[in-house]
Amino acid sequence: MKLTLGFSPCPNDTFIFDALIHHKIDTEGLEFEVFYDDVETLNQKAFRGELDITKLSYHAFAYVADKYVLLDAGSALGFGVGPLLISKQEFSTADLENDQTSNLIIGIPGKYTTANFLLRLAFPRATNRQEMVFNEIEDALLDEKIDIGLIIHENRFTYQDKGLKKIIDLGDFWEKKTGCPIPLGGIVANRNLPADVQHKINRVLKKSVEYAFANPKSGLEFIRSHAQEMSEEVMYKHIELYVNRYSVDLGEEGKKAVKLLFEIAREMEIIPEISEGLFLS
Repeated sequence: MKLTLGFSPCPNDTFIFDALIHHKIDTEGLEFEVFYDDVETLNQKAFRGELDITKLSYHAFAYVADKYVLLDAGSALGFGVGPLLISKQEFSTADLENDQTSNLIIGIPGKYTTANFLLRLAFPRATNRQEMVFNEIEDALLDEKIDIGLIIHENRFTYQDKGLKKIIDLGDFWEKKTGCPIPLGGIVANRNLPADVQHKINRVLKKSVEYAFANPKSGLEFIRSHAQEMSEEVMYKHIELYVNRYSVDLGEEGKKAVKLLFEIAREMEIIPEISEGLFLS
C-alpha cells in the first residue's frame, strides 16, 4: 500500500523518518511518496486534506481534527524547545505589552504555527504580524524590514552569531504558565484511512524513531542533504532539542499538554470548537 507523506526538511523530521522511508525497518507493506515542505506549507496542505500522513503544527491541527487523527509517535514536544522572539534593536517584553506594540512589525513563520499561537497568548496586543518563511526572518531583521522576529527550528542556534538579541523564549512562558511541555508539531493520519492502517502507520513510525535513537548516525547523509549548509554540530543540536521521549510516544503527559493547549486556545477563541477525538484509539 502506497501512502503520501509530508514532513519538513529540518533535521528533526529527517532524523525521525529516515528509517521509515529508506526501509531500514519493517514497514509492514507500506510504501511512501514523500513531500518535503516547510511547516506552514504542510499546514496548508492539511487544510486541503491533500496527504495521507503529514507533519503539521499543533495550532493547525485544531482546524483539521475532522480530517486527521493524531498519531502517538513522531511529535515534537518538550521543555526548553519553544520559539524565540528576537530583534536587532533593544526591545523588552514591556515594549510588547504597551499601547505602542501595534506599531512594531513582527515577522512570524506562519499564521497557523504553534509559534504564532504562543505569541498571541503571551502578547495579545502584538497584532502587526507579517508572515514569512521561517528561515528568512533573521535576514529580514538584519535588513530592518521587520522590528521583531519569531524564530523556530535551527535559527535558535544561529541568531546570536548574527548579532541578534533574544527578547523572550515563548517556550519558557508556556512552561511557567502551565507546567507542561510545549506541543509544537505532530504527525497525523487521514481519517479516511482504515483504522488498521492508521495503527500500522503509528507502529512503523514508532519503530523508525526508535531505530534513529539506536543508530543516530545512520541517516547522517540523508539529514545533511536537506540541512541547507547547516553544520553537523547544529544539525544534531537541533535533533537533540526536538526529538525526545514524546517523539516515541506522547504518553499521558504529552496528551495532557496537547489537550491543555487546545483548551486555552478555545477559551481565547483562537481555534474553533473540536468535535472529533484528537488521538488514535
